[in-house]
Amino acid sequence: MRTEEGSMPAGQGGAVAGHDLRHHGDAEVRDDGADLVDLAVNVRADTPPAWLRERIAGSLGGLAAYPDGRSARAAVAARHGLPLDRVLLTAGAAEAFVLLARALKVRRPVVVHPQFTEPEAALRDAGHSVDRVLLREADGFRLDPALVPEDADLVVIGNPTNPTSVLHPAATITRLARPGRTLVVDEAFMDAVPGEREALAGRTDVPGLVVLRSLTKTWGLAGLRVGYVLAAPETIADLERAQPLWPVSTPALVAAEACVEPRALAEAAHAAHRVAADRAHLVAGLVEFAADGVRVAGPAAGPFVLLATERGAAVRRHLRDLGFAVRRGDTFPGLGEEWLRVAVRDRTTVNTFLQALDQALTLSSG
Repeated sequence: MRTEEGSMPAGQGGAVAGHDLRHHGDAEVRDDGADLVDLAVNVRADTPPAWLRERIAGSLGGLAAYPDGRSARAAVAARHGLPLDRVLLTAGAAEAFVLLARALKVRRPVVVHPQFTEPEAALRDAGHSVDRVLLREADGFRLDPALVPEDADLVVIGNPTNPTSVLHPAATITRLARPGRTLVVDEAFMDAVPGEREALAGRTDVPGLVVLRSLTKTWGLAGLRVGYVLAAPETIADLERAQPLWPVSTPALVAAEACVEPRALAEAAHAAHRVAADRAHLVAGLVEFAADGVRVAGPAAGPFVLLATERGAAVRRHLRDLGFAVRRGDTFPGLGEEWLRVAVRDRTTVNTFLQALDQALTLSSG
């Protein structure tokens, strides 16, 4: 684990020190990738479910009125056992990162990598110099709180972390908290963890804690943009002042309320167990390629798996030729071209992917 300090030049498209912070998995399946089996985007397959589509469609009759987020905000607050003034609805977690970067007065922000790159991109766009703590494969990409600079007044970490799929213990993350520091924990994939173990959402005893949640991954709502922030009332007030008026659309508000109802929570819990079983099947298959130089980061806890192979870029290209899109890893600080991220899918899809990977590895070694 190491720290990179200071400001680094940003290029067009968000490239910083060789990493394109604006590259996301959807780029793998746009245009010429539209017909590929999508293992690059971490949205649960076969979503949104029919009942949720019907709820959203039913909201379209109210589009003439301005959005009213009070009911959805109350539903999210109740879901986490929090008062209303600790909840802010956002147009996806990505908007929350922009609000944090613009609204909070920070001197030394630190982002723990490898992780989702939007937090750093948002901070840089807002004029901040960003320091990085880079977690290492040798340490299992696990967090050592002692490596975060003591004077960091904003720390960002994902849990479970995208793209490593590591689930950090809540007790380890809370060791980062201290007076005068904002601790941002991105829990966009936490509802894909059975029992949401290690979750910090709903905690009010951790100073400076800000938890971000997304409803787009489990429910397949990436195109609708809906998420929320949980934080102390004064932080929520600062972020709300930085938001434009009516930032979350009426259909998104209806979806937010629907996705935190007991029926939806039960469905998400069931899906988390199914994903865990499918992930175990994927990992078991990947381990079989160890003799071919494939390494699997783990233990994985999210709906995706990070793997490395010496010829990663070539393997990814051959997989595309064989009909599969996977996420390149070299746009994540701390990772290189050998890394690939693969979304968890059903066993039939995984088995077909593993056969294609076998072929891709052979082709890349020729």
